[in-house]
Amino acid sequence: MRPGPYERHGELLHDVVRALAAGECRRPFTEATGQDAADAGMRSTRTAGKVFRSLLGRPFDLGQPGARGWVHTESSPYGVALAISYPRCDPEELVAAAGRAAAGWRAAGTHQRAGLAVEILRRLNTRSHELALAVHHTTGQPLPAAFRAAGPRAQDRALETVAQALAESERVPADLHWESAEKGGRPLALRGTCALVPRGVSLLVGCPDFPLWNGYPGLFAGLVTGNPVVVAPHPRSVLPLAITVRVARQVLAEAGHDPNVVTLAVAEPEQRVHRRLATDPAVRIVDFTGSARFADWLEQHARQAAVFANRTGLSTVVVDSTDDYRGLVRGLALSSCLCNGTVRTTPQNVLVPERGFRTDEGPKTLRDLGADLGDAVDRLLGHPSRAARVLGAITADEVRDALTEAARYGPVLHASGPVAQPEQAHADLRSPLLVRLRASDERIYTREWPGLVSFLVGTDSTSHSLTLLRRTLARHGALHASVHSTDPLVLAAAETAALDAGVHLVENLDDLPADPSSARAELPGAGAHFITGRFRVVRSRRHVPTTAPPTAPVPAPGRPAVAARGPAATAELLDV
Repeated sequence: MRPGPYERHGELLHDVVRALAAGECRRPFTEATGQDAADAGMRSTRTAGKVFRSLLGRPFDLGQPGARGWVHTESSPYGVALAISYPRCDPEELVAAAGRAAAGWRAAGTHQRAGLAVEILRRLNTRSHELALAVHHTTGQPLPAAFRAAGPRAQDRALETVAQALAESERVPADLHWESAEKGGRPLALRGTCALVPRGVSLLVGCPDFPLWNGYPGLFAGLVTGNPVVVAPHPRSVLPLAITVRVARQVLAEAGHDPNVVTLAVAEPEQRVHRRLATDPAVRIVDFTGSARFADWLEQHARQAAVFANRTGLSTVVVDSTDDYRGLVRGLALSSCLCNGTVRTTPQNVLVPERGFRTDEGPKTLRDLGADLGDAVDRLLGHPSRAARVLGAITADEVRDALTEAARYGPVLHASGPVAQPEQAHADLRSPLLVRLRASDERIYTREWPGLVSFLVGTDSTSHSLTLLRRTLARHGALHASVHSTDPLVLAAAETAALDAGVHLVENLDDLPADPSSARAELPGAGAHFITGRFRVVRSRRHVPTTAPPTAPVPAPGRPAVAARGPAATAELLDV
């Protein structure tokens, strides 16, 4: 008899569970690719290119319910005619189909669901180069960056989520045994059971820039905890998640499950399908990583659902002092340019004391840092092929408008301009904009600006910088903050400020992990609740009859006798 998915992948899953418990990092997909992609079962770049081209100009059929024609919403910033049509399905019918699939998916049990999730990831891994091309042509990311954010490293990030979901589920005991002391009598033995009950249909709202890196945690956390998932990609980047949904539906169908456990919802932008789905009473979980504005809207309007909103927010760098000034400047220049400033640690606000700061090259002023940072950007982008590997192409008019608007708010330390790219004549590549602001310009730098816009903000002191960091990030959110200092007291104060604001902190790293695939895959900011908030625990309890039941007590005078009852059973719903 052929082993099931959990039997095939259980050892790998528990290896990752043990690594997570020990604070270690296991990256089996990345490590296998580094040894030999062919041995890992991955399609070659040539084969992936043929498969990708075969998708162009054709309907992307998924066999989903509620189809009402076809829709295409994507265009490649590199001039490739995508023209891929996706089924336009009625949102209510997709949610209803997911609801009908829920009972069978819950009955599969955590271990089978986890095994199937790993099987989905394994098959996605074989199509990593195809996924990279899909990300490259829909988000504008450079192809090497697209491979890192859509291929093995994204799959390892998803695998950690699967392992975490399995571990949290196994923490709930299936059987319970204890004794309950009875007043004036012998202890009563009790027996019970615990069952994990999924919350219901889950909605994944895709982001336009990193659809797989940001989408996989919510998708796989929902699946392993027993919740069907409706995937609603951003209209500009549908194909990466559409391929993922197709692979997931194939795996589910082959295993005998209803493929509508995973469905794809695509519509024209004016249809606002994300908002319709998010407020559907049957949708009980919503996942989103992206702008604080839409995250706030979800939390205010999707009241029927548990909302896991990961805000990109105001990525902030505090500069106090450094023993490697050139490394600091190079790191800031690279992170400002990488993928058009769309990655999660791209510094929007760099907080520097007006009086300057200490370096290994002597004191440096705010003006010095601005000039050196501009020079470093120009050197980085001076070679066309290197610029193409770093920047990527702009896909949205909002980025172009933001570059024009931000330049009006203060002295421009580095102007944004077109970057020539002869090999990609259709691509719009631009250098980042660096503007100097005062700390009092809070209304400007506390606004979330889309890509390639950075502000050098002069503060009264490092203490003032940390106060701004704490206040602005606590209010507007961020995924990461960074601090550069040679003073242990400043580093300790920065760590406290980051804890108060609830953001990850990076200390004294010149090669700031602006590329998300270079950072260790961690759960989104909700931590363990990112998993446990997707299910409830139902506990039932009953008395265990004894072999020699006690003699029935004699009723008191004037009080009628009560007939003896059998073992009592109760059920209790617990939120975890």
